[in-house]
Amino acid sequence: MQSLTCFKAYDVRGKVPSELNAEIAENIARAFACVTNAKHIVIGHDIRLTGPELTQAVVAGLTKQGCDVTFIGQCGTEEIYFAAQHLDVDGGICITASHNPEDYNGMKFVERDAKPLSISALKAVKALAETAHFDDVVTQGCYHTANLRSEYKAHLLSYIDKTQLKPLKLVVNAGNGGAGAIVDLLENELPFEFIKVNHEANGHFPNGVPNPLLEQNRQSTADAVIEHGADLGIAWDGDFDRCFFFDENGQFIEGYYIVGLLASAMLAKHAGGGIVYDPRLCWNTQQIIKQQGGEGTMSKTGHAFIKQTMREVDAVYGGEMSAHHYFKAFAYCDNGTIPWLLLTETLSTQNAKLSQLVSEQQASFPCSGEINFTVADSQALLTHLLAIYAGQAISVDQLDGLSLTFDNWRFNIRASNTEPLIRLNIETRADTELLAQKVAQMSELIQRFQ
Repeated sequence: MQSLTCFKAYDVRGKVPSELNAEIAENIARAFACVTNAKHIVIGHDIRLTGPELTQAVVAGLTKQGCDVTFIGQCGTEEIYFAAQHLDVDGGICITASHNPEDYNGMKFVERDAKPLSISALKAVKALAETAHFDDVVTQGCYHTANLRSEYKAHLLSYIDKTQLKPLKLVVNAGNGGAGAIVDLLENELPFEFIKVNHEANGHFPNGVPNPLLEQNRQSTADAVIEHGADLGIAWDGDFDRCFFFDENGQFIEGYYIVGLLASAMLAKHAGGGIVYDPRLCWNTQQIIKQQGGEGTMSKTGHAFIKQTMREVDAVYGGEMSAHHYFKAFAYCDNGTIPWLLLTETLSTQNAKLSQLVSEQQASFPCSGEINFTVADSQALLTHLLAIYAGQAISVDQLDGLSLTFDNWRFNIRASNTEPLIRLNIETRADTELLAQKVAQMSELIQRFQ
């Protein structure tokens, strides 16, 4: 039996060909068809050079199990989500490794109506793919192709009122990933001037791996905003399910404050609607929800948990500070295009600059941003922090890691779902000095466990 190291918490990602290759991809596809009992699956691949080869293997695996396949071409993960919702299919697979290095690839899976594959089902897929013991199927599946771009364009534009848009100047940085194709798809429908940076898809990633969370990857967007006097900068990761924003001064805007802006935008369109958010940073989001009469629900961090919670409470929007934004009308899935459309509508209708829209939020609830540490024993660390701080705390919450709330500051610390890291987030009530003090204090405590 082959042990597959490419299976992660929510999806498949590994080095090609040592951890993921055509044979492994075919077995994973066959296992997915068996575990889900799927009869028809929609698939596509991102801009990575190994995408076409692995896609052929996935097609072979699915059709060998009697599953029909509809291929929508080179795409982003959000387009697979759309196709799985739009078409009468049993699920979808996007061949992508998102923001991983050039020599990686992987797969993201959904079931019917773009529901995430459960963790237990993913484990079952892994176990079956490792044994590769598949039943023979008499009738092989059929292969089809489809182009859903016009339908997808109409869906994206349904989130905004185009008549409200002003002629903004936007810097868009696809990072040589796939987002440029969607910008081009929408360009003629919008009154914007697009300044395109690293726009063409290129699986060699000549300007670095498309991951704007890395500070070294932000400068090209910031510089272009300043050079062209743009109103807004937008950057994406490789499969563009996450988008990141820069204000008119080229300043990167922490994702936490974007969640607040999008929650506000969605509540303006859906009065009294539900908003789901994660516990890492939450005071600003909670205040906006309260001010606008929405219903807030906290969820464990991670796309599977956010989507499940959104479905349970029928929320209109869910946001994570990590730049994942989820929408009810988009099958409760995350999308990297809808956020910038909503934000440009907000800039237009409020006749405001992005820096103005977030400055009050930033002053009221300054935050540390996510600080990552490597520790030897994460559970021992959490136990130690709980012993130190619990007696002073107003509330203790262990929904996701450890969250402690005090009069004028709070923190969340949790183990990453995808990497061997401990992640710390701290926020205060309008007190940047206290923030700096608590970051230094907690960093020192955590480093003792390294």
